[in-house]
Amino acid sequence: MSLLAPAPDVALGLRANWRQFALLVAVNVFVGAMVGLERSVLPMVAEEDFGVTSTALAAAFVGGFGLSKALTNLAAGALAERLTRRRTLILGWWIGLPVPLLIIWAPAWEWVVAANLLLGVNQGLTWSMTVNMKVDLVGPARRGLALGFNETAGYVSVGVFAFLSGLMAEQWGARPAPFYLGAGMAAFALAVSTLFVRDTSAHVRREAAEHPGGPQRRVPLGRAFAEATWHRRDLAGLCQAGFAINLNDAVAWAIFPLFFAAQGRSLEEVAVLAAAYPLAWGALQIPAGWASDHVGRTRLIVLGFFVQGIATASVLFTSLFGALLVAALALGVGKALAYPTLLAAVSDAAAPASRASTLGVYRFWRDSGALGGAVVGGTLADLMGFEVAIAVIAAITTGAGVVVARTARPQSPLQPLEVPA
Repeated sequence: MSLLAPAPDVALGLRANWRQFALLVAVNVFVGAMVGLERSVLPMVAEEDFGVTSTALAAAFVGGFGLSKALTNLAAGALAERLTRRRTLILGWWIGLPVPLLIIWAPAWEWVVAANLLLGVNQGLTWSMTVNMKVDLVGPARRGLALGFNETAGYVSVGVFAFLSGLMAEQWGARPAPFYLGAGMAAFALAVSTLFVRDTSAHVRREAAEHPGGPQRRVPLGRAFAEATWHRRDLAGLCQAGFAINLNDAVAWAIFPLFFAAQGRSLEEVAVLAAAYPLAWGALQIPAGWASDHVGRTRLIVLGFFVQGIATASVLFTSLFGALLVAALALGVGKALAYPTLLAAVSDAAAPASRASTLGVYRFWRDSGALGGAVVGGTLADLMGFEVAIAVIAAITTGAGVVVARTARPQSPLQPLEVPA
């Protein structure tokens, strides 16, 4: 059925669709868990099982994952608009099934890198679809809250399963025990998605019929990319902010622990600082998303970027553990304010019929920021030291908030993509 067809008798809203919404939250727990299982143990697998001692080579699985996820995000929206959200979600789980098995059976490190290329595709398809389907279900009124639930479920799951896989590795070894759990979770999530998740195309048609601009045709991916990247100032501002938020995250993940260790911090202190940031980020995204529905997107996004910039820079001016812990928590708060709100703002800005493609473009730029952060932050740290790298990233982060403030449109929802008849 075409997206331009009359909408069937379906209701938009969280209350009307709470069962499917809760099911999609649960599915995203498994999406996050697939990444979390690897975070603690793959570096150990690299060294212990394959004798990889080069940091750059050991990190190849992260780069491969980030690149494949970013590219898949770009294609996922257009694919969903042709294939339906549900089928794209199921395809993502089929692609995720062999990932833990490849790691279990890997005779060489290159197999692990290849497995993570597949994991990036799995994450790009499944996480993108949980985002799109929740947005479809709740309609425009509760979009921020819906995305807060989605991102909290995913990122808290990453942390929990990273901790769990570490315990399993300590008890039974880094391979294969944690990845047996991964294989089971992928199979279970595939079964749940196939048997119980319903498609949300009807909800998209309903929203499109009620959209202020009237029903819209789909926008080709090339057009959506150009609109979101440079033609529309509001969307371009949101995309550069997405790039900057993951640029900052990559530096916090890769450089902060090394910087703290260089200060003479104990491994326990470094672990606490590293855990405080994502914990605050994950836990606060639900209230942040709710707040964005009531006070507006732009205010929270700009505030979030200013908080992140200040928190990032503040680690350069203190060596007190308590002050560093406050900075780490503040960085998580800033991320939580901006992360789901950016997704909601992009959803506001896109016409319902082309929303998946527009979100795909935004998520492409956002996840490309992780690769950019690793390259820029790592290069600056090698050439000029940790302090310069951290200062530059703090400045870029703050600047991204300024750009959003200057490019955001005042009306809500934002003007949709216009497609000639």
